[in-house]
Amino acid sequence: MNKPIQRIGMLVCLLIVALLANVTYIQVFRANELRANPGNNRVLLDEYGRQRGAITAGPDVIAQSVPTNGELRFLRSYPAATASAFAPVTGYYSFQYRSSGIELAEDSILNGNDDQLFGQRFMDMFAGRDPRGGNVVTTIRADLQRAAYDALMNGRCDGPCRGAAVAIEPSTGKILALVSTPSFDPNKLASHNAQTRERAWSTWNDPANKSDPMLNRPLDQLYPPGSTFKVITTAAALRDGINPDIRLTAARSITLPESSTKLTNYGNKPCPGAVDGTVTLAQAFQYSCNTAFVDLVVNKMKLPEAALIETAKRFGLDEPTPTIPLPVRAKSTVGTIENRAQLGQSAIGQFNVRVSALQNAVIAATIANGGVRMQPYLVDKLQAPDLRTLSTTSPATVNEPVSSAQTAILTSLMIDSERQSGGPVTIASKTGTAEHSAGPATGEVPYAWYIAFGPSTNARVAVAVVVENGQLGTDTTGASVAAPIGRAVIETALRGGGGR
Repeated sequence: MNKPIQRIGMLVCLLIVALLANVTYIQVFRANELRANPGNNRVLLDEYGRQRGAITAGPDVIAQSVPTNGELRFLRSYPAATASAFAPVTGYYSFQYRSSGIELAEDSILNGNDDQLFGQRFMDMFAGRDPRGGNVVTTIRADLQRAAYDALMNGRCDGPCRGAAVAIEPSTGKILALVSTPSFDPNKLASHNAQTRERAWSTWNDPANKSDPMLNRPLDQLYPPGSTFKVITTAAALRDGINPDIRLTAARSITLPESSTKLTNYGNKPCPGAVDGTVTLAQAFQYSCNTAFVDLVVNKMKLPEAALIETAKRFGLDEPTPTIPLPVRAKSTVGTIENRAQLGQSAIGQFNVRVSALQNAVIAATIANGGVRMQPYLVDKLQAPDLRTLSTTSPATVNEPVSSAQTAILTSLMIDSERQSGGPVTIASKTGTAEHSAGPATGEVPYAWYIAFGPSTNARVAVAVVVENGQLGTDTTGASVAAPIGRAVIETALRGGGGR
């Protein structure tokens, strides 16, 4: 054989090898990527040809697939009465816009392609049954979810409440409620009518729509925490060896160190109960006196900046966000602290401090659990189509930010705070009123916060509520707007209720 023919033969062999390698790469290594590609209509048609699994909250089905007579054999359906209330949990499943929420996070189980369902798929094929997806059982208590949603929707807001509420079981980390308002109806995005889908998507994602109903506020939005952050500041002081009986200034205003800026108490009033112009840390916490907390961190603590940052980190700020399994996009942070003036502002939850509603609920749950922080989670277990349990989520301890003795002090302070804000002694809480942007001078409504747990001993539920648009304008406070919503959730939990 002459050399030109040899070269051509070698080239053909190389091309065949390259072709086989490319086919292998596509079919083996890129199979999952191509299967999940939004433009792969063959996969979508195949998925709509089988019954997708259900999503449940206790005995309540909050997402299911129902048969149709159309080209797409199944329609994803969310119970009409509660679709918007549960949308931050379920997300949506759409032929055109794909999916979000649990629908996305647990897609492989729900569509039946997960490796855990291989045996089920084999048995279905052997028995001649249509393939089916598995089920996702969430940790959500339906009664708490509805209570939080209704309380937010009917809250003291300027128009529909824009806000979030999270409820957690302190001893396990189970998320019992995850609410965002205003919300959306996932049925419209699941519709098999393209005009219905497109009209809803366009309306809800219009940049001019300030309500932003598709924003999952508990997980994806950060807020200045205001006075709720004083729980962290007080915890840092206790860990620093400070006694709650320490005397602090009760002055109506204080000049921030290394600055000419004055910081005032709410209403520009002295802290109540002062003796010789001072109050204890316990009184300052009860009445949420800003000037006393500035005095605490800049004058009384040994290493205030390091203690504040370290304590906040132990509670979960400035740490990688958890996957619950929904991704938490809002990373809570203390922010930068470059001088003592910024330290004073940060100590009262202002300046660069930002937290999510989920993070503040974790803080409340940690105090409620004796100082032990549990990993929050939203999925209780995964099931096969025949309801066999495939896997169960076990509670996981993260760390112990404060000791049980320090937690007992914080709980006592939070009980006094709840009493001061007009609530029952069976609840321990801290309210917060957080300025944002340019503050009150611009006429902007402050964010209203409430974090709490109940009962105050052997707590069964911890909550965090934030409201963006309180009805009282610049006079909006956490006690007047957010607290009634949080108490409604706790009262529902303590009544026992249905849904689990």
